[in-house]
Amino acid sequence: MNVDVGVCTFRRPAVADTLASLGAQHLPPGVAMRVIVADNDETPEAEAYIRAAAQDAGVDLEYVHAPARNISLARNACLDAGRGAFLAFIDDDETATPGWLAALLAEADRGGWDAVLGPVKAVYGPDAPDWIADGDFHSTAPVEVGGRILKGYAGNVLVRRESVEARGLRFDLARGRQGGEDDDFFYRLTDSGGTIGFAADALAYEPVPAGRASLKWLLKRSFRTGQTHGARLESRYHGPARIAQIGVAGAKSGVCLAGAAASALSPARRSKWLVRGSMHAGVVARLAGVKELQLY
Repeated sequence: MNVDVGVCTFRRPAVADTLASLGAQHLPPGVAMRVIVADNDETPEAEAYIRAAAQDAGVDLEYVHAPARNISLARNACLDAGRGAFLAFIDDDETATPGWLAALLAEADRGGWDAVLGPVKAVYGPDAPDWIADGDFHSTAPVEVGGRILKGYAGNVLVRRESVEARGLRFDLARGRQGGEDDDFFYRLTDSGGTIGFAADALAYEPVPAGRASLKWLLKRSFRTGQTHGARLESRYHGPARIAQIGVAGAKSGVCLAGAAASALSPARRSKWLVRGSMHAGVVARLAGVKELQLY
């Protein structure tokens, strides 16, 4: 079985570490892996560096130049270049554990899922505030709603190509700079009947840059996430039903503010409430017609 791994990159030397971790994968018998690197820069200046890193890692590489500065363009380039039964995505600042791809494939086989997510463990630098490390705000894992995973993320995921192609799914170019393109993609997968599983052993690690280790960045990201969810609700609810959704999200935001006040003496717990409240505020803003933030 042939499996592709897509890595979207933009001027990030750490992609060499990502490729090295892919070269160290313990693949199941009969599985062949090919790595697609989609370079999202205006010019392909990183091509030689990427090819050299892939050669050092011992991976079968397809380099694709996918300009420019729009992550959805790069993600779609990986979809277009994929030839295997499955396509996995991992970010260019992440490193995969040796059993990463095997765990994703095993869960896809076990559950027959259209997509399988793995956890991303944040790695904090020595200068990160203690409350951020204690709260582990940047690690990523799926959330179940009513026993189902309704949305995913592209930092650690395996998708069944026939399921994606049958639905004509693409990453939305309009979201390629503001963020939320992966939330939107997987919402459309599950809204059309697709299923998402979770492989707890498919672990990847991601260092947290200093610029993202702050409450301001967390609130902004959470607000934008809420706006992406609000856009989904906007397509489903109209008139009085939409007003009711605004009321529900507003009430949830208020509860979170109350929780933050009650947790004033604990920076980690207080911040978790504030971040959650920011997400609900983003839902309200999007349903009220506020333009979505451009996060990146």
